[in-house]
Amino acid sequence: MTDEEQWAPVADRKVEVAGYLPLGTGSVRGFPCSPSPWLPWSSLLPAQRPPDHVQHHQEVHVVLGNEACDLDSMVSALTLAYYLAQTAAGARAAIVPVLNIPRTEFPLRSESIFLLREQGIPDGCLIFRDEIDLAALHRAGLLTLTLVDHHILPSGDAALEETVIEVIDHRPLERDWGPRRRVTVEPVGSCTTLVAERVMEGPPELLDRQTAALLHGTILLDCVNLAPEARKVTPKDTQYVALLEARFPDLPARDIIFEMLQKAKFDVTGLTTEQVLQKDLKVLSGDQLIVAISAVYMTLEEFLQRPGLQHDLPTFCQQHSYAALVAMTISFGERHKPHRQLAVYSPCARLRATLCSALECASSPPLDLLPLPSPCPDLCTYRQGNVAASRKKVLPILRELLLHGGPESWGCRAGEEAMAEDEALLPPTPMNSLVDDCPLARGLPALSPEAVFERVSRLAVVRPGPAGSPEKK
Repeated sequence: MTDEEQWAPVADRKVEVAGYLPLGTGSVRGFPCSPSPWLPWSSLLPAQRPPDHVQHHQEVHVVLGNEACDLDSMVSALTLAYYLAQTAAGARAAIVPVLNIPRTEFPLRSESIFLLREQGIPDGCLIFRDEIDLAALHRAGLLTLTLVDHHILPSGDAALEETVIEVIDHRPLERDWGPRRRVTVEPVGSCTTLVAERVMEGPPELLDRQTAALLHGTILLDCVNLAPEARKVTPKDTQYVALLEARFPDLPARDIIFEMLQKAKFDVTGLTTEQVLQKDLKVLSGDQLIVAISAVYMTLEEFLQRPGLQHDLPTFCQQHSYAALVAMTISFGERHKPHRQLAVYSPCARLRATLCSALECASSPPLDLLPLPSPCPDLCTYRQGNVAASRKKVLPILRELLLHGGPESWGCRAGEEAMAEDEALLPPTPMNSLVDDCPLARGLPALSPEAVFERVSRLAVVRPGPAGSPEKK
């Protein structure tokens, strides 16, 4: 069989590498889909054979979300990559959105799975961080990066900073990227709002219904259905939701899509405590200390009542070599009013006290913490009065603390105290961030050309027919 014959069936089905999925007309689970290709990664698939980018000296422009890889980060990366690929006619670089978690963690992102499947995008066509070797591409001089929904790379990725050409984020700017980078930072409720603004500034034909549905659903979830009581929405978020609805009047009603996504996001049925903590986890690294910050989608009371919690917390920190864990529980009352509570765990008493003091005394923003009874001596718990202070506003407080202190000053010896109960336990790779001494920092397994082609070959290109029965393309 010739190379042309080998690839012909793929071309006939109009499936191209890693997610170029033409859905055609019809509907997906009741929502109509416009006839538009999804995620134009066709530069990865030439007429003959998929190349190894390093071997063939092909430049790669990666759009990379943050290491929590929540829906906002994921959709921002996917839709911006789509837009850049459509507007970068003649560019030498292949434009690839990369989801910044290992593939094994994707099943915990229930709201992302729901929205992608609603729009007919199979998870098999996504590229995850453990499937592309960014360090090797950088060493070969072939990598450029656009960062979305974050603008500070973890220490394990510090070498990649020089490849960054653009940043889009909605967090307060904590570093100066200089005049050579394009930087868009604005305190909106959702980073996806800034991506929607960028896309809608371009040619109108580039915004298809499928892309609009991803942007629309994500902004609504991030901004709690635009409810003022949640204190997350800004005028720009509201503006772009309205603009998307004006362009595509058949988008699902706000209440409907929000409730479906919210239900998927808060569904922790059957998850272990470790999985609950990993579901939306960010990691900060300081001088030999690693602190995890997890968003937990239940009340603090429900979290504290989980069976075996007093065993699970030290085990979780030991397994991932975390010196401390900060868990922010999130729940909602009437009219989508949020309730936030904090739990600070560390077996190192001085570090735990230092973290608690920093959070209690924070002024930018003030958290208005009220101490609550705790069932565990190594765990401090609080009711958070300032419900507008989300995790992204707490992260800089903790990052600043880690930058100005070390393990000796807190009476902890680089996490050894946290490991004291089981010195023989070797920490595996941290799940959501590349940090110093992490095995992934020494290089990631590349997604081989053969694996890419095999993945594409398995894509089921099926669309509902007029009567709802599958119609193969």
